[in-house]
Formats: sequence, C-alpha cells, structure tokens
Amino acid sequence: MIISRTPLRMSFVGGGSDLPSYYRSFGGAVLSTAIDKYVFITCNRKFDNGIRIAYSKTEEVNDLRQIEHRIVKAVMSEIGIKGGVEITTVADVPSRGTGLGSSSSFTVGLLNVLAAFKGRYTTSSLLAEQSCRVEIDMCGDPIGKQDQFAAAYGGFNLIEFHPDERVDVSPVIMSPEVRKTLERRLMVFYTGTTRRATDILEVQSRETATRPDTQNALHRMVELVYALKTELEHGNLDSFGDILHENWELKKSLAPGVSNEGIDDWYDAARRHGALGGKILGAGAGGFLIFYANEEKHKDIEKALHPLRRVTFAFEPIGSRIIFYDPTTVDPEFSCEV
Repeated sequence: MIISRTPLRMSFVGGGSDLPSYYRSFGGAVLSTAIDKYVFITCNRKFDNGIRIAYSKTEEVNDLRQIEHRIVKAVMSEIGIKGGVEITTVADVPSRGTGLGSSSSFTVGLLNVLAAFKGRYTTSSLLAEQSCRVEIDMCGDPIGKQDQFAAAYGGFNLIEFHPDERVDVSPVIMSPEVRKTLERRLMVFYTGTTRRATDILEVQSRETATRPDTQNALHRMVELVYALKTELEHGNLDSFGDILHENWELKKSLAPGVSNEGIDDWYDAARRHGALGGKILGAGAGGFLIFYANEEKHKDIEKALHPLRRVTFAFEPIGSRIIFYDPTTVDPEFSCEV
C-alpha cells in the first residue's frame, strides 16, 4: 500500500487574480497558507487488471475509459496507468464546495500517490503543474492555479502568477511569535452549506475579461497581497483584519453570488461582536467563514454566530507527501527513466 497526505488551504487575499482571464494580462498574486486538514489517498496493486475507486461512491471497472470520476480518469491517463490498481480516498472535511481547495488537494495527492505507484519521485513544482494541466486543460474546469500550488508546496506563501504561465512560490517570513499569534486570532466557522465553485468562477472569468471595474477591483486585491506580506514580515498584525475586510468587500464585487443574505448577516454579526475582518473562503456562497479577532472577543463572536460550528486548525508547513510506502506495492511493470 502507498498513502499520500495532502493539505487543504486557506486563501487570505488576492483570490481571483489566479484566473487566466486576469493573470495572463496583468499578472496575479495570492497570499495563502496550507492547514492541518488533509486529503488522504491510498493506492494498492489490485490482484487482477481491473480498477477499483472508492470515494463518495465506489466504481469497479475493467477499462480506464469506463471510469466516471473525470479527475481520476485524467490523472491515470497523465501518469500512464491503465489498470491493476485500487484507489481509496478520505478527507478531514467535506470534499467539495467548502472553499478549502479540496478538489485540487485531491488531484495533487492522487498524482503523488500514483507516481509513487509507478516508482517515480515527484517534486512539488511538478505536482502543482501536473495538477493544473489535469484540472484546467484536460478536464476544462474554469478555475485558477492557487489551490494546486498551495497543496503541493504547503506553508504560508506568496504565490505569484505571471502572464507567461510561470508561477513563483515564496514563503512569508514571520517570527514564530507572530505566526502563533495569527493562528490564535483566526476563527473559522463551517456554514453547513456547500456550492459549485465553478459556477461562480465561470461568471467571474467573464466579468474579468470584459469589465474594467472588475479588473480594477482585482488590481487593488493584488496590491493588498503585497501590503499584507509586508505587514506580516514586519510583525504588524494590527492591520490584518482591515486588509482582510477590504479584500472581502472587493471580492463581493467580482461576480454575483459570491455572498448572500445569510453570509452577510453572519459577517455583520461577527463584526459587531469584535471581528476586525473576515471573508468566505474560496469562490464564495458557502463553505467556511474566516474571521480575524483578538482572543478576548472570540467567545462573543461564537455566541453571535450560533449555531455555526467553529473549526480548530493550525498552519501546515509541509505540502503533499507520501506518508506510507511499501515497495512491494509498486507497479511491477514500471520502468525508471533516467
């Protein structure tokens, strides 16, 4: 058996500038962190040449072309596996539509575990690039690139997207004290609802390509990325909530449906009870809410947002990794290319 563990992520500022409709013209940037919530994928050699996949449903097929799960089908094609494999997946949080980048974490983890099944070592850079190719090019999802790089690299990073398709990942340098204080002051709540991020992102991509006001909002969001990075590296947490709040107000202007009446009510209630800023994680309309607030305000905010469930978390410094590797599991037909 081979097992991969891939972190989910929180994106603080700049989301939307990683869409090709924006970064190919202007370049984009996102500030995000991996967190200690994971997607685990196991891979084992099947006793016959069939394929068994267990996720929210179970598929047992004899041919790659029969697989319904399009990401699994695309990844197996990308890696070059035609059969004789059993794949199972488990996630720490609901697997889709929560705003934590779970779909890309799944893709990155699957690429990692199947590469190991073929006897190949894979770098973080290659995992991220392959995941983008699978999701965006092969499956045609109208998504950006930030989730794939956050899942592959791990850590708390500035991720920059260049018009020529280059992506740079740079760690945000903070003192341990600042990092721990930020971790303590961030509050995360599950709204209990999920949504299809692609629906929102399709509209946002069209708006970005045609509307100067949407482009201007994204220009400002990218500026906030660099402003927040500078504040963190200088140990200034006081501005974190204000920057998060401005980014959220700009994000709501990018496309209809990013927020809704319920989310606005929760957000306003948290602000009235001491939150300095916050946002919906991911594309919007559901999933997880995040707030920045001094610790003495946390109990009041929790009461104000009842019955939303608060979720504890920590920053995760490590990206997708193989946490268990049995060499007898490796595909006996693999060839190591030098």
